[in-house]
Amino acid sequence: MIKVLIVEDDPMVREINEKFLERVEGYQLCGSAHSIEQAKEIALKEKPDLILLDVFFPQGRGVDFLKWIRKEGLKCDVILITADKSIETVEESFRYGAVDYLIKPFRFNRFKQALHQYRKRKYHFEKAGNAEQEMIDRFALNKKQETEAEKDEEIEKIGEIKGFSAHTYEILFKCIREMGGELFTAQEIAEKAGVSRITARRYLDYMEKEGILSIELEYGKVGRPQNRYRLKRK
Repeated sequence: MIKVLIVEDDPMVREINEKFLERVEGYQLCGSAHSIEQAKEIALKEKPDLILLDVFFPQGRGVDFLKWIRKEGLKCDVILITADKSIETVEESFRYGAVDYLIKPFRFNRFKQALHQYRKRKYHFEKAGNAEQEMIDRFALNKKQETEAEKDEEIEKIGEIKGFSAHTYEILFKCIREMGGELFTAQEIAEKAGVSRITARRYLDYMEKEGILSIELEYGKVGRPQNRYRLKRK
């Protein structure tokens, strides 16, 4: 199992990243940190293989933490997960050894792709006795043949929400967390979030597909059964 440390100061985003990680085979969460200082303590103690790192923190920058990792000589890799679109930050991150850079908001498929690519690279490097040029080109230049699984992944994207809004997603997720694990309908959460029932239903079904929500059918005396949703707990 690949040990992962998540470093994110926003508790809601941190929880989403944790739930995304649970859905990717071969990875295990070894810690979650809300600050760079806490991340340093966990990194030294747990020695993670991979760190999912935000850029913006109230005290310090994620890239500075990345520089600290290199200075300390820790044998771990880093994927930046941030809203920072600055090309300077992107260049600086790769200069100090980041293996990928995900810009918020991102879809689960992009998250999964980053972890799958990292796992393949790590596996091949650990098993290889010597480095062949073909193997290096495969990962350094991202040369690969499209597999059936990757084709299926592209097909999956067709069913994702058109006009996806990270702001709407976050509002709905916040309202869902406030439900405290209770069952709710699309209409109930729509009224709570101030959006239409149709909009709420689209996002709820998307969250269920991501593995964040579970669905239960409620059968009334007449008519079709009604979907009721619940936030999944670890």
